[in-house]
Amino acid sequence: MQLDHSFTVAADPDDAWKLFHDLGRVAPCMPGAVLDTLDGDAFTGRVKVKIGAVQMSYRGEGTITRDEAARSVHLDLSGSETRGAGTASARVTATLTAGADGTRVHVRTDLDITGRPAQFGRGIMTEVGDRLVQQFADRLEDLLREAGPGLDGTTSQAPAAFPAEPEAVDLGAVALPVLLRKAALPAAAMLAVVVLVRVLRGRSRH
Repeated sequence: MQLDHSFTVAADPDDAWKLFHDLGRVAPCMPGAVLDTLDGDAFTGRVKVKIGAVQMSYRGEGTITRDEAARSVHLDLSGSETRGAGTASARVTATLTAGADGTRVHVRTDLDITGRPAQFGRGIMTEVGDRLVQQFADRLEDLLREAGPGLDGTTSQAPAAFPAEPEAVDLGAVALPVLLRKAALPAAAMLAVVVLVRVLRGRSRH
């Protein structure tokens, strides 16, 4: 499935683009993700998610390429559940452009996922992605604010020898408001039918 998301960070495009060169600092901004190794343009990492009481951990690898002229970052990612048969692969392209309020970031994700998270379907995954991308944007903006203007373009150190365990992203909690909203219209229609039937029955008795 293909997912599209956009967000704006209050930062100069030059500063935002320099930060996107530093995967060691940008990767932890993604909820549930931990970067384990970083070797040039190749990396490994882990992602943990949960649906209700069920937790799933993914271990994977990826490569990153950059188009300086277009200010685009391309990520090729693949991973699998550490205790299960689920798999996930994605090609993510993030493109930075100047906006009225700072830097506009458009993210396109071509996602192929199997296992329990696939049960949500494209519509819910899009809205879940919106919420997760917004969390990423908030953390990225905080990082840019801490770094200040005129980033020097230097990259951070390699990940620690024993990276922290990722904090699980609760996909169930994120998806619940979406599911409730999608269920609201059918529920309202059913309620209207019940009321109408009762009204008609009441009239037939008179």
